[in-house]
Order: sequence, then structure tokens, then C-alpha cells
Amino acid sequence: MITSPAMPSATELLPLLPELVLIGGAFALLIVDLFIDARHKVWTHFLSVLVLVVVLAMLATGKGGQGVVMNGMFVRDTAADVMKLAIVLMSGLTLVYGWSYLRERRLYRGEIPVLVLFATAGMMMLVSAGSLGHGLSGMELLALCSYALVAADRDNGKATEAAMKYIVLGSLASGLLLYGMSLVYGATGSLHLDAINAAIAGSDERTLLLTGTVFMVAGLGVQAGSGAVPHVAAGRVPGRHRAGRAVRQLRAQAGRVRHGVPPAGSGRWPAGRGVEVAAGRSRRGLAGDRQPDGRGPVQPQAHAGVFDRVAHRFPADGNLAGGDERGYAAALFYAITYALMSTAAFGAIIALSRQGFEAENIDDFKGLNARNPKLAVLVLFIMASLAGVPPFLGFWTKLAVLGAAVQGGMLWLALLGVACAVVGAYYYLRVIKVMYFDEPVGASLPAHNDRVLGVVLGVNSLGLLALGLTRNPIMVWCQRAFT
Repeated sequence: MITSPAMPSATELLPLLPELVLIGGAFALLIVDLFIDARHKVWTHFLSVLVLVVVLAMLATGKGGQGVVMNGMFVRDTAADVMKLAIVLMSGLTLVYGWSYLRERRLYRGEIPVLVLFATAGMMMLVSAGSLGHGLSGMELLALCSYALVAADRDNGKATEAAMKYIVLGSLASGLLLYGMSLVYGATGSLHLDAINAAIAGSDERTLLLTGTVFMVAGLGVQAGSGAVPHVAAGRVPGRHRAGRAVRQLRAQAGRVRHGVPPAGSGRWPAGRGVEVAAGRSRRGLAGDRQPDGRGPVQPQAHAGVFDRVAHRFPADGNLAGGDERGYAAALFYAITYALMSTAAFGAIIALSRQGFEAENIDDFKGLNARNPKLAVLVLFIMASLAGVPPFLGFWTKLAVLGAAVQGGMLWLALLGVACAVVGAYYYLRVIKVMYFDEPVGASLPAHNDRVLGVVLGVNSLGLLALGLTRNPIMVWCQRAFT
């Protein structure tokens, strides 16, 4: 006799309380927005930020408690809470930055902040995934919201083209990911990450598992790329990278999915991963100088991939998810600080943009100090942090992950990270150079009249210096997440 699974009790759902409040608030705003006319859409935006503030407070105070629920599909621990705090905070900043952009171009629609809320929920589900199925659900929720956000400006040909390409690439990525998961399931007999890890440890047959892993990595890689107009990119790009890193940290912490895939002592994975990092990420960094789009140098290009990898301390035995608490804490520290810097960079682009002027080229930053000295100083702080100039936050981020790589016996990879950091610094310092030493191009722009945007961008940018001078609080939180 076939019996249906029992419904989870209210007590069992308590660890999901932040996600439930967030999703419930998003559905409620969908209804409320129907009764708000076009002149007062700011209320939908304001209420969306309020929902994120409530969720942020719940995560900070530990409402709902921690635990493994839903038959191991959902995992809430300290690491997950720290990642979710960063995700919700960046989503709130995204909504604040995006309001002036949407308002000036008369693009504002009530569904945009609601889509941001659903995308945030998808990222939160992703970092708490205890099974491949739950992780896929969170990723698809994030992806579907991203498709709609990219196409938010329906009269913009670039946005429409980007959305169409993104849907095609996203569908391809989902297919690769699902096929890889099916192979992993066939090799291990389970979709739960702990069960997969146990099956790997007790089996010598790894061909099918490695094949499935290759397809999954390929799918995740395709999902990571695409383009969008600035106000969408501000919310989507940092969020996607942050969620992807968060999943890797959480999996590595519990040894859930990839631990022990290569045979112990083989050393094949570090070598293979090193080749991928050297060939792929270095190429990505060297290609940054050829991008005319201003978002190329502003969005971290050269250092993102290598530092993401060296943050995971691969030990000499070749275990893919190996490492200890310091390596995982450094990786999480990098993910959070990278999100702060990326969001500030996109906020600066939005602050410089106006109706009919998108600030998409490096030339748009020429002579910024003469046109708007206050904004130039904020951009200076952002670029210096991204370049890793001490004592800004970006310097300590790179130092932490490089130190973890060296202690993990990966000196050559740390040296590669240093080389890519030097190359990447050129792109960021170039923006500083054109702001302060080049003549302005075109008509001078007045200071932005959105005080809220100016205040938030100022706090975000100055925070990169303040946190660099006192970096210990964030690093301590990250270390506590893995102890």
C-alpha cells in the first residue's frame, strides 16, 4: 500500500521562517500593487525594502532557529545565516539604487521589486540546499526572475536582446545541470548531498560520477554569464555570483557533495583545476581591457575567478572540497566583501547615469572630478578597494584568500592570484586616472538630486574604507560560521 508523505509540522518549518516571510511578503505585494496607481508606485518599492529589513532582522536575531528539516533538503546553520544576511542586505541596496534609475526613465513597474524579492528567496534557498533538487529549485527561481528583470525595459533593444540570449543560455544551462544531476543520481542512488558524499566515500567506481560532475559544473558555468542594463545588473550580477559561492562554501563545510571525488593522493584535481583557472580566468582578466563597456572595468573581471578558487584551500590529497575552517572562512569573507564592492560599483554607475545618458563607457568617467568631485571621491574608494589598495577592504580580502591558499600548500596558485591581481589593478586604476587626469567629455552633468541614493552610496563606499581599517568584525563572523 502506497502512503503519501506526512505534511511537515509547524515546528519543523520554523527554520524556514525568514524564507516564508519573504515569499509571503512578495505575494502580498503582488496584490497590494494592483491598488496603487502609477503616481504612487514608490509605496511598492518602499514596502519591498521594508520586507527585506524584516527578514534581515529575523536572520540577525536567529528567529526560527537552526536545523536540518524537510528530510534533509533544507539546512540552516550559522554559515547559511551569514550568507543570507549578505544576500538580503545587497538586495536592499539594489532596490535603493534602482529606484532613481527607474523613476527618471519612467520604467518603474510594481512587479520589479517583487521580482527582486523572489530572486532573493531563490538565492536564500540555494545556500540552504541540502539536496540537489532543492538547490535546483532555488537556482531556477533565481533564473526565472533574472530573465524578467533583464527584459524589464521592453523598449530597449539591448535589454530585449540580452533577455532572449539569457533565456536560451539559461535553458541550455538547466539542461546540462539536470543531465549531470541524473548521472550523479545514477552513480550514488540519491540526490541528498550527505548521501552522495557517503556513497562517494564507499565506492571505487567514479567514472559516472565524474561525468555527471562535469555536466553540472558546465551548467553552473553557463548560468553565471549574461548581460543587462545597469539597474538590473546591479541586482543580478553580484547576487548570482554571491549565491554560487555561498553554495560552494556550504557544501565544502559539511563535505556534502564533492568531497573525495578524485582518488585520495592522486593530486589530479588541483592540477586540473589549476589549468582551468590559469587558462580560463587569466584569459578573462586579460580580455577586460578590450571591453568598451564601462561596466567591464567597474565590475570585477580579472580577480573574480582566481580569488574565488584560491579561497578554497585544496590540500595535497586532491580532495575537491578539502580544506579547513580558515580556508572556508576566507572564501566566505571574499564572497561578502566582493558583493559589497560590486554593489557599490553598480551604484556609482547609476548615480552617474541620467535620462538619455547611461554611463556605459570609460570615457563617461573622464574629468569626473571636475564635474562632480564628491561622486569622484566615492568612485575612487570603490576602485581602490577593487584594486586591492591598502587599507581598503579589498586588500584584506585578497590577503585572506592568498594566505589560505599558501597554508593549504597551493603556493603556485597563490602566485597566479597575485599576478591576476596586478593585471586587474590596471583596469581599476585606469578609471581613477581618467577621472582625475583627463578632460571631461561632453556637457557637464549636475549633481544627482536623489538624496537617498547619494547617502546610501556614500555609506556603501565609505564603508569599504571603514571596514578595511577594522576588518576583524566581518572576518570573525565568517570564522564563527565554520567553527
